[in-house]
Amino acid sequence: MRDTEFARIGARLFKEGLVIGNFGNISVRADDGFYITRTGAYLDDPGVPVFVPLEDPAPQEASSEYRVHREVYRNTRHHAVVHAHPPYAVGASLVYDEIVPVDGEGQMFCPIIPVVGGKPGSDAIARNVADALCLSLVAVVKGHGTFAAGKSLDEAFIMTSLVEHSSRVLWLVGDLRIDRE
Repeated sequence: MRDTEFARIGARLFKEGLVIGNFGNISVRADDGFYITRTGAYLDDPGVPVFVPLEDPAPQEASSEYRVHREVYRNTRHHAVVHAHPPYAVGASLVYDEIVPVDGEGQMFCPIIPVVGGKPGSDAIARNVADALCLSLVAVVKGHGTFAAGKSLDEAFIMTSLVEHSSRVLWLVGDLRIDRE
């Protein structure tokens, strides 16, 4: 069941341009740990996920962002996490310290989208994302990508799509410009 759920969500992320190549990862909480995509996995064909315990060392096959997922599960009630690289959201993260949607859906479901810092794969990014996801269903790591969480992979996928849509709308209305004052 988990393999097909990972493949279904991964295929949607890939089809909608929210991930490219083998960037991004997906996880689901389990007893005393979580299942996550393998390092280097293509999300449209992710293969069998790897179990990562909450307290013991992670297996070498686990995605390089397992630290973020682990910290989210340790510090929140979320049951699923999607990490993607949506281009408009990444662009917005380079301009804003927080993304404030101007579209109706964004304003309704996520009126403020936190932007956090940290080097990919680091403990700092894990702490920053987990802290942001205590208050929000989605956060963007500056210049890197989104981490969306929820009760299910579907909810995390929807939040990933929402951030990209809201960021695209900001660009379309001319609000994503680096020379703004």
